[in-house]
Amino acid sequence: QVQLVESGGGLVQAGGPLRVSCAASGSISSANTMGWYRQAPGKQRELVAIITRFGSTNYAEFVRGRFTISRDNAKNTVYLQMNSLKPEETAVYYCKGSYGIWDYWGQGTQVTVSS
Repeated sequence: QVQLVESGGGLVQAGGPLRVSCAASGSISSANTMGWYRQAPGKQRELVAIITRFGSTNYAEFVRGRFTISRDNAKNTVYLQMNSLKPEETAVYYCKGSYGIWDYWGQGTQVTVSS
């Protein structure tokens, strides 16, 4: 079993940057994919960005060009650099690791973007 712990959330002004981190208790290099999702109040959880074990990345259209997902295998940590944040991106940001047939989720970190 893998435990994921997100950190780095907080309050940021619209247009500002923020980086959130996801630390894994196990090796992230053995995960098929590591991803970031978010869930705003009253809305469904949605995919933000994903990175494969080979380093390929994919982004939701609404963050492409502003967000960057990256990984540090030595630290077993995945990052999400978020730039030009918008108030409507206020949400709990979750990390997910997909290991074969198993998916693991973190507890989430709150990101609040003030206007």
